[in-house]
Amino acid sequence: MTVSLPPASASASSAGPDTTRTRIGQEAARLFVASGYHGVSMREVAEAVGVTKPALYHHFADKESLFLAMLDGALAGLARLIEHASAQSGLAAQLETLVGELADSAPEQRVGLQLASELRHVSPERRTAFENEYRRVWMGGLSALFEGAAARGELRADLPPPMLTRAFLALIYPLVTGTPPADPQGTARALLSVYLDGARPR
Repeated sequence: MTVSLPPASASASSAGPDTTRTRIGQEAARLFVASGYHGVSMREVAEAVGVTKPALYHHFADKESLFLAMLDGALAGLARLIEHASAQSGLAAQLETLVGELADSAPEQRVGLQLASELRHVSPERRTAFENEYRRVWMGGLSALFEGAAARGELRADLPPPMLTRAFLALIYPLVTGTPPADPQGTARALLSVYLDGARPR
């Protein structure tokens, strides 16, 4: 997810609508990550942004809508990763682009994962809608990369593309969880090399 959390510097009174909405997203994400869904009120978000509650409700109907907007932003970031990877020729180049951009956006991806862990608190209907969209955009996008590679003969034929997709996800998961590596790009390249070439001596 690509929700960034830079410190707010512009005053709310001088910010335009788009800037205000961006600042709301930044502060809301920070608060949700720090305190969880139930630990944040709309009043606290408004105070953090420096706007009135009516101004906040002008942008978001309620806390659930605001929270889901954070997750939608994260999903849009994942969609961009898939789009950029898909534009490359061949699976190796596609995955190199994907893990490189994933490493670059790791702080935002961590925020996205933390927000997603609070998804259980929203209404079942809206949670299901988001989960379905996540599977379509991220998992479906990854699956399309691997299925395309299989069709081109770029993958071993004794394992199905879905299994190879899951193995790839398991290998790159450390890029966006736990303690950030000292060299994210170097770690990303190493993990991709292990995935594509194996761990045996070369």
